[in-house]
Amino acid sequence: MPPDELRPLLEALLFASDSPLTLSLLVETVGADAMDVSNALEALREDLDRQERGVQLVEIGGGWLIVTREKHAPWIKKMLQGKRKSRLSRASLETLAIVAYKQPVTRPEIESIRGVDSGSALATLLERDLITIKGRSDVVGRPLLYGSTSEFLSYFGLRDLNDLPRPEELKAILQAREAETEQEPLFPPAAAEAVSVKPALEPPAEGEGSQDSSEEHAEEHAETES
Repeated sequence: MPPDELRPLLEALLFASDSPLTLSLLVETVGADAMDVSNALEALREDLDRQERGVQLVEIGGGWLIVTREKHAPWIKKMLQGKRKSRLSRASLETLAIVAYKQPVTRPEIESIRGVDSGSALATLLERDLITIKGRSDVVGRPLLYGSTSEFLSYFGLRDLNDLPRPEELKAILQAREAETEQEPLFPPAAAEAVSVKPALEPPAEGEGSQDSSEEHAEEHAETES
């Protein structure tokens, strides 16, 4: 397929998708050589940047996606106010941060770090496809192992796990983001502590698990209503 036909075809496919499209999927869809598709994607990205279009082509979550430019965020936020998807609760974000940095990780390991029951948070993250079950641990009881997904990368705008900030950098990033707007931070401050400390030696105190579960449901319910 000639490049002048391939480029607009790829643009149409990317525009129609709300999730990243992998190179292999694009190659299979258009029936072109992988190198030709890769070159066309780079050319399309350069065209959008050179023309200073309102959208840009980014490589994210293991694929390619057309997204709006960051400088237009205030107007987009204004237009979509009240129509955004419910945000993750603090408990879910803390749990997700631990999974992201410690994966593969078991529920007991997560709860030893957080100090509270994390069953509800894990269920929410599984439902949102931000984490997945990677298998079972070899320890006694063979608990499930949790890891992040490609949807997690897309949700936070990461190309791959190597783009995660180092734990020691996380606090500074969170403080900078919290000082800007009411934008949901990448991970909450408590998560910055969680991913850099050793697991607690003692199990959660009695009553902490139910408290965390209740807070999780309350936060999710409140965010959904907002």
